[in-house]
Amino acid sequence: MKKVLLAVMMAAGAIVTSCNSTEQTAEATGTQTQDESSALGGQSAVQDDESQKNIVQVASSSPDHTTLVQAVKTAELVDVLTNAGPFTVFAPTNAAFEALPAGTVESLLEPEKRSDLRNILQYHVYVGVLQADSFEDGQSLGQVNGKRVTMGVKDGKVTVNGATILASIPTSNGVIHVIDQVLIPQ
Repeated sequence: MKKVLLAVMMAAGAIVTSCNSTEQTAEATGTQTQDESSALGGQSAVQDDESQKNIVQVASSSPDHTTLVQAVKTAELVDVLTNAGPFTVFAPTNAAFEALPAGTVESLLEPEKRSDLRNILQYHVYVGVLQADSFEDGQSLGQVNGKRVTMGVKDGKVTVNGATILASIPTSNGVIHVIDQVLIPQ
């Protein structure tokens, strides 16, 4: 029994020494431990130039969505929208944001309005992938912010709360439906 206890204690000591050695080696070489690296960024910090682009990467590469991307960054939703999803995002164009009353966008981008901005942006996101050809007239969708949007389908034209879907873009974590209006929750 003493031999077994001694063997267990030696094994435990080796494990503790190994863990300390790994941390010291990481410090000495300038590499990061897992805890340190996870504090540096979420999913958006992952570099992958080979896979299909995610929602944020696609939107960031679009000259028609610079306002939306700025809003997503300000609302601190980048990591959420780069996660696996799947998501259906109704993405207003820059022109859609410009059509809002003067000063609206600038006001929403101020730090004290972050919760209002998040609410509006989350109203544009559905959890799951819905292709444009799967929508039905009158279909109601529960959005991330807890509110509902209503789909319209008439003569081949698909709308969400009256905003027209101009294009649909598949991404690695869902689909983006480009829309011509900003959806405002009631």
